[in-house]
Amino acid sequence: MSAKVIMEGGFAVVHLEGEIDLSCAPAVRKTILDQLRLGQHTCVNLAQVSYIDSSGIAGLVEGFQAAKKKGLQFFLIAVSEPVMSVLTLARLDKVFSIHATPPPRN
Repeated sequence: MSAKVIMEGGFAVVHLEGEIDLSCAPAVRKTILDQLRLGQHTCVNLAQVSYIDSSGIAGLVEGFQAAKKKGLQFFLIAVSEPVMSVLTLARLDKVFSIHATPPPRN
């Protein structure tokens, strides 16, 4: 798994790549929460994620909750098919704001 953060259109875009499982989920969680602690509106790009388990999903949910508490925008973008399958199964596709690209920042 790899993660990098790029500022784009007023968002911190967290680009994730590879498999997100129990071994790397804490790093994903930290990367997302660090951006939110800095007060950054955040998008998580999941286009290159080939697998995600419940620990990875938990990190996304925690980011969503932290953003909501701080009044920040939080989106998932370019969600890969394997990740979308897990989100749909858990009905989280109805909870997260999911877009193809970063939306205009309000």
